[in-house]
Formats: sequence, C-alpha cells, structure tokens
Amino acid sequence: MNTLKARAETNGSKIGFKERAAAGLSAGGLAAMVGNPADLALIRMQSDGLKPLAQRANYSSVVDALTRIAKTEGVGALWSGAGPTVVRAMALNFGQLAFFSEAKEQLKDTPLSPRMQTLTASAFAGFFASFFSLPFDFVKTRLQKQSKRPDGTLPYKGMIDCFKKVAAEEGPLRFYRGFSTYYVRIAPHAMVTLIVADYLGFITK
Repeated sequence: MNTLKARAETNGSKIGFKERAAAGLSAGGLAAMVGNPADLALIRMQSDGLKPLAQRANYSSVVDALTRIAKTEGVGALWSGAGPTVVRAMALNFGQLAFFSEAKEQLKDTPLSPRMQTLTASAFAGFFASFFSLPFDFVKTRLQKQSKRPDGTLPYKGMIDCFKKVAAEEGPLRFYRGFSTYYVRIAPHAMVTLIVADYLGFITK
C-alpha cells in the first residue's frame, strides 16, 4: 500500500479502490502459498478422526503430519489444494482490506468519531471477507480431504472440476451453506485484525 501510495502521489493522483484491491489480493496470495502446508496438516488432522480406525494415520503433531505426508506422498503434496487456498486467501483479503479501506474513505466526512469509523468499516469488511471467500474455502477443504478411490482416482481433478461437480450435483447454493457459522468465525477475526492494524498504523506514524 505504501508503494502504491507513493506511486500515486508521484503521478499526482490518489489511491483508489482498484489499488486497494490489488494490495489485498497480492498479500493474501503470497501468504497462502507460504502457509499451505500447515493448512493441509490442519485439514488432514481434523478429518483423520472421522475415518474408520484401520484407515487412520493417527498423526501425533503438525510436524509429524507434515513429515509423513512428505515421505509417503512427496514434498509436492504439501501444496495440495494450493490453488483454491491461494484464491480463497486472495478473496478473503480482497473483501477484508479493500472494503475496509474503501469504507473508511467513505466514512471520513461523516459525524462518526474516528473509532466508530474504524469499527463500522471493519464490520463491513468482515461481511465481505466472508462472502467472497466461503466458496473457495469450501472447495479448498473438499480437495484437501479427498482420498483415492479403489481404482486409484480422486473424486475431483482440481478446483474448477470441484466447482463444476458440486454445482451440478449439489446446487450452487451448496457453496454458501453454513454462511452464518463461517461469518461468526471470520468476521471477528477480520474486525480485530483491522482495528489493531489501524491503531498500530496510527501510533507509528
């Protein structure tokens, strides 16, 4: 954002929604690539307990899960589902950062106090972060939890294939089932993060 602001000032213009969106998308995508192995380990450990006893891997820790997945499936397997994970993070950050910045800009000239402006903007951002990211979170989880069939094939070939099959077999609204629960999980996290980041940005100016 600082780089984009400096570039805009050099060109005699101001940061717009497009630049805020670009910053949010870039940050989300880069973070997701780095964090995908840990996210994969989390999904595998959570789903392991739902399997029959004979099929459980019984991971003892995140390190154990990462090590065993790398050994048995290859290091590349640690980035299974990376596509939707990256897109999901980009969608979440797009909703979170872009709409927070835009809402703060729109609320700047209102009677609301700076604190209320930040709180209101973060609430808007929490909703849009949940709305944009839930479909990709759903697909990401489906891809990371899938296991091979008896014939050695996987239920889904990739993100697009998963989207198509779920939409055809379960309906488009399936991607938004459980939105309220997802919102309760994502929105407070987004709001606290944005409020703290905004405060830290203020005190360090």
